[in-house]
Amino acid sequence: MFSGIVEKMGELKKIENRLGKIYFTIKAGGFLRGVKIGSSVACDGACLTAVKLAGGNFTVELMPETLRMTKFSQAKVGDLINLEKSLKVGDRISGHFVMGHVDAVGVVARVEKLGADVSLTVKVPKKIIKYLAYKGSVSINGVSLTIGENGAGWFKVYLIGHTLKITNLGKLKTGDQVNIEVDTIARYLEGLLKSKK
Repeated sequence: MFSGIVEKMGELKKIENRLGKIYFTIKAGGFLRGVKIGSSVACDGACLTAVKLAGGNFTVELMPETLRMTKFSQAKVGDLINLEKSLKVGDRISGHFVMGHVDAVGVVARVEKLGADVSLTVKVPKKIIKYLAYKGSVSINGVSLTIGENGAGWFKVYLIGHTLKITNLGKLKTGDQVNIEVDTIARYLEGLLKSKK
């Protein structure tokens, strides 16, 4: 479990296909303090397991389901990836509960400068629209954000300068893909309502 507060951007250094399994090696430097083999790390919002640590880099294995549900099937060496370590009991939660289970891939429809800040409009598949509410929480590439506006097939968030500086959201352009995770509370509420019917 994570909070959606990105700690560092890592750089994708290597993509390997070993017997049909995909491995990413990510340069992360000092971020790796406290990370061990088997640790969960949110990589652009997807919960992945560190399977190797070496010289400031760590390697994760991506299952076919991860590739199917995330933007990682389009990843390239040199991509910047938002990184967050899993929560510890007693940590402050400055964002919202982010599970690291990506629900869909969104596409950036518009990037608009607002002085030093930016608004980001993202198109998303119809299947997740019902979970996105005005003033509700959403995770984009692992970053906890508040929905400022939403409509049929899209939502908008507003990004402050700090977020633009420390995450890869500041590099997004129209047409870029992003990993989207809806607020887990919305999913549980849907399950409860279905069980009552």
